[in-house]
Order: sequence, then C-alpha cells, then structure tokens
Amino acid sequence: MPNILICSLGTSWAVIPEVYGFLAPERLPLYRNHPQRLHIEQRRVQYQLQAPDEIWIVTTQGRQTQQSLECLFEWHQGLVDSPVLRIFQAAQTQQLASQQECDDMRELILRTCLAAQERLHGGQLTLSLAGGRKTMSADIQWAGSLFGCQAMLHVIAEEPMSVELKSAPPSFFTCPMLAPLCAEILPLVTGATTRSEILDVHLDQCPPIKGCDYPIPIPLLSEVTLWQANAPRLVDEIRRREQAGSRLLGNYLLEISRHDRHENWRSLYRLPPRLIEQLRQTKLTDQHRAWLVALPKADLHRHLGGCLDLPAQQEVGRAIWDSLTLLERQTARQVIQPLAEQGEWPWDWPLHIKQLGTRSHNAAALLVHTSSDVLEFNLFGVTEPRLALKNQHPQGFEAYERPGELSGSTLLSHPAALETYAKQVVVQAQREGLHYVELRGSPQKYGNGLVFLTQFYDALLNACSNQAVKIEFRFILIADRRHSITALQDTLALAVQAKELLPEFIVGLDLAGDESVANPAKIAGCFLPAFEHCLPLTIHAGEGEAAEAIWEAAYNLHADRIGHGLSIGDHPNLAERFRNRDICLELCPTSNREVVGFFDPNFTATAPYPHYPLLKLWQNGLPLTICTDNPGISRTTLADEYLTAVRMIDYQLSLWDGLAIIKQGFVHAFLPSEAKEQMLKRMDAEIYQLLVDD
Repeated sequence: MPNILICSLGTSWAVIPEVYGFLAPERLPLYRNHPQRLHIEQRRVQYQLQAPDEIWIVTTQGRQTQQSLECLFEWHQGLVDSPVLRIFQAAQTQQLASQQECDDMRELILRTCLAAQERLHGGQLTLSLAGGRKTMSADIQWAGSLFGCQAMLHVIAEEPMSVELKSAPPSFFTCPMLAPLCAEILPLVTGATTRSEILDVHLDQCPPIKGCDYPIPIPLLSEVTLWQANAPRLVDEIRRREQAGSRLLGNYLLEISRHDRHENWRSLYRLPPRLIEQLRQTKLTDQHRAWLVALPKADLHRHLGGCLDLPAQQEVGRAIWDSLTLLERQTARQVIQPLAEQGEWPWDWPLHIKQLGTRSHNAAALLVHTSSDVLEFNLFGVTEPRLALKNQHPQGFEAYERPGELSGSTLLSHPAALETYAKQVVVQAQREGLHYVELRGSPQKYGNGLVFLTQFYDALLNACSNQAVKIEFRFILIADRRHSITALQDTLALAVQAKELLPEFIVGLDLAGDESVANPAKIAGCFLPAFEHCLPLTIHAGEGEAAEAIWEAAYNLHADRIGHGLSIGDHPNLAERFRNRDICLELCPTSNREVVGFFDPNFTATAPYPHYPLLKLWQNGLPLTICTDNPGISRTTLADEYLTAVRMIDYQLSLWDGLAIIKQGFVHAFLPSEAKEQMLKRMDAEIYQLLVDD
C-alpha cells in the first residue's frame, strides 16, 4: 500500500526535494525554519497528506535532463530515510519543441498516472505541477482530473531568486533551510481530485480503462527506464470518451438496468461507475460481515417467542425471579430440583415445568439457577446437528423448537418479564443494525391479548427511546392453522380489535402451523373479517411441502407475502404470477436448513441435501428478502443469515445483489405507502452515504 508522488523533471530539479519536504517533514524537515511553517503544516493536515514511499519522475532525454538527474541522485543518496526513486524517460524527446515530442510526453504522463493508481491499493497519489515544461505541468493536471489524486501540489518562488538558493548544491536540500532562504519558496496545495466516471464504463464494446491495456514498464529502484511510444494510445481513448460525454454514462446505466432483474437503491446509480462495478463484481463473503451489520436492514419474519438468545433469556428470567415472593421461589426451586441434579434432562422436561406449579416461575428458576453450559446442552446440544430436524430427528419439528422452551410464552405470560423482554428485543435489533422489524407472535397465549399488545408496545417505545438509532417495530398476529375453527375465529377477531386499538403497531396477520393440517380453502371464510379491515396477510407455506401449498395460500387466502415458499420454483406458472403480482418470499436460510435440510458446506452431513433455491429464485426475478425466523433458536443474526444464504449457494451473490435484497425488505414492509416511501428515502440516503464514506 505505497504512497506515490509523481513529478515532472526539467532543469529545476530542486522542485522535487521542495515538494518532498512538504509531504514528509519528519523525514526531511526542510521547512522547519519557514516563517509560515504553521500554515504549511495546516495545509498538509487539511488534505491528510502522508509521506511518499516512492517518487516517480517523468522526464525527457538530453544533456540538461541528465544533469538534473545527477543532482537528483546525489540529493537522494544524502537522505537518511530516502524514498524509492523510479525514473520514466520518454524516448526521442529533449526540449519538447515539436508536436510529436509533446504528444509522446502526454501519453507517458497519462500511462504513469494510471499505473500508479493501480498500484496504490489504499495508498495516496500526489501530483506535483512544478518542474519541467509548462506543457508537462498541464498534462499532469489533466491526468489528475482523470485518475484522481489526494492533492495536486505546486511550489512558488520569489523573483528574482537569490543566487545562493538558485545555485544551491544537492546537499543543501537534505536538512532544514535557514529562515531567510526558506522564506523565498512556498509549497502550495492547489486542490484534490476524484477519478473520472468516463474511465470506468463500457464504450462501444470497449471495456473500462485498465493499465494492462496501456502497459508501461515500472523502473527498478533508482534506475531510468526508457519508454518508447506505442499504440494503442491512451490519450486517444480518453479523448473519445470525453466526446461521448453524457451518452456514455446514460448507456452504462441503461446496460445495468437491462441485466438487473431487481431495481437497486436509486441513489446507488449515482455512484461512480468504478464503484458500481466493484459492487457488482465483488462476491458477498464472510469477510463482509461488518459491512452487512453496518447497513440499515429490515427483518420481516422474526418470531417474538424465538428471537432472544440464551443470555437475553437469562436476563428476562432474572427479572421474573426478582419479582417473586419467597414462597414462590421456594416452590419453583423444588420443581426444578430433579432437573438441576441431572446433566441431561429427559425429553419431556418442558411438560414437567408446565404441569407442576407456575410455568413462568419454574422457567425463571431454571434460567437463574442452572449453569449456562447445562442450559446450552439441554436446549441446543441434544438436537445437534441441527439439520433436517423435521424428518431426521425422532422428535420431528419439536426438536427444532426445543431451544425456545424457556422463551416466548413461557416467560411472557408473567407481567414482570415484559419490560426486560422488550428491552432485549430492542438491544438485539440495535446490535444487528436493524431499522425496521416486523415481530410476529401469538398474544392470545400470553393472557389477555389486547392488554399484552398495549403493554408490550409501550415497553418497546420506552426501550427505543434510549437508543441512538431509531428502530421501527411493527407486529403481526399469528393464527395457527392447527387450531379449531372457533379458536381460529377468535384469533382473527383479536387481530381486528388490535388493529383498531393500535393502528400503527399492528400491521398484519400470519397463518402458521403444519401446512398439511388445514387446507386454506376450508378456512378462507374465517378470514373475511380481517379482509374487511384490509389487514395484509403473510402465510407460512412451501417450506416442507409441495408448491401446491403455496398456490392454495396465494389463491384461496390472497397472501401478500409467503413465509419461506421454498418449493415455488417447482411451479413455473405460479412463480410467474408471484413475480407479476410482486408477492414477496420471506426466506430464512438457517431455519430452512434446520427444519427441511439443505446443502451447507459448513455441515459435512449435508452432501445429499438439495441446494438452497435462493439463487434461482433471485435470478428469475421473484421478489424475496432474507429474514431470521427465530434468531434465538437458530443462534443467528440478520447479517449472518445473508452469509449463510450465500454460503449455501456457493457465494454466487454480489455486494450489489445483497444491497438489492436489503431493499426488498423495506419495499415489502406491511406499511402504508406514504410511510414506506419516507422510510425508503431515509434508508436510500443512509446507504448511499455509508458507501461513499467507505
């Protein structure tokens, strides 16, 4: 990651040490006695200039040039901590007195700047406009406007210059100058530039400009490399691109839109083409986790009962325990005593704490008085490996749900849990970089459903008020297709009441449970009250069942989104209808692997399982977003779900794709159009700024 200074060289060779002394005052304190030393230092700090590791000299042939080079080499040898010198010399040039000589020098300067930019890898490029012919200075300035640089530098001198300074030997420029002489010269920063967009787009089947197409030999240390002009000429290609102007950028963006099946954030199309191409060509991998966490994200499928990890559950358990009376604590300790004395609990232990005494008290006792290792083993370890549990584990889907036995309704049925549970939900979302979350749950299991929703909403608002970043939480009520028609109707009636009571918080309905239990056509009539109140509907379908289950959800219950929908690719006509109607799929990679079973290179036992369908669905243009489902149960985060997804499809998504999928999460939120539009604009601006800053 070198810092490179490019200078032209003529008869005024001393300009190079004068510029270098400005950039590297710790190595060469040339201006220590300058009357404007503080001003010089302020300019260097303002532009965040660093000392060059290499100085690249672009020059001509001829006797005068040779004399300047000899002085330059002598100065370089006299430095204690000297930078690398690389000398580029244009063949058959001396005084730049002909058009051909000037053209060759311009080509050399352009190629040198291009080669330097490609070698930086995060370092700085600075350009000196002083020294050499005026045409060389103009060419360096043009190159800077094209390829970008940290700063363009110049050195001005008093006229007439003193004889002592004008005839100073090379050794004079290896140590601090005396104040009277130092005052005769002043280094300046004339500005900084950014890379021109015209370099990084395709033009008439020609790829972006790269150094490999306009090669130049890189001189060895302190050696002179003679460069002979050759075709194709970089200057001709740049002139051609400059003439193309706005047509060039317009065609580039049009070409992107032709290839993209999903529109990305609008502001991203204002990024420089080079950055757009970097986002499009860079595969999303594990090394981008911090980047994913920093990006604002939306999670549309997060179960309230399965979202908290074990430490958060223990915090909630402590809140309940602290609220209990002495008698309640003693009773709960007696109930859990048989479990506390065993390392491995019997499979039916959840039934034990439910039937004996108060379930929430017993759960709190376990969370507070059992070691984390024992809890980890009995909640997670007993179902490892967590792969295709629905069909491969003796306990079926119950094995998937086992890590959630001390969370959800087990805790939320106790009023003392509510504030701490809400706080942990908010802290979790903040830690994951979430800006919008649609929680879903069954408040009818927590006592009075309306009372719970009201109190939990207030608790969320209170917890959010203490966070630096505003997170918007919404709630989706779950109706269980495994319940009776009467129970189903009661849940839907609760949803309608909750929507009227908390119109901003309650945004939709979810139909969950075993897909094989109730045909959507048979229960469609129950949903009429919800449809009359225009409640959006998301339905768990197509996770472990055939695509027909998704068809029934879409046609009989008019689903706005589908939870999972993994088998939709088996029904091309249905997939096309989803694409046409913009019905979004909520994919949850980790829970899909745990429940159904998909190939994952991190699990050696997944070889016989099918590949995750995300890539095919995405390339076919289906609306989809990535969600967590039960992050506490699956021990995941939303950023990790993206990484799990790309790992399961052999890293075939780019950073550009990742950003577009993140946008889908906001686009398909169950929000009124005006609120959604405002949120999209905020997120668009924030993502753009993050990318520009990065």
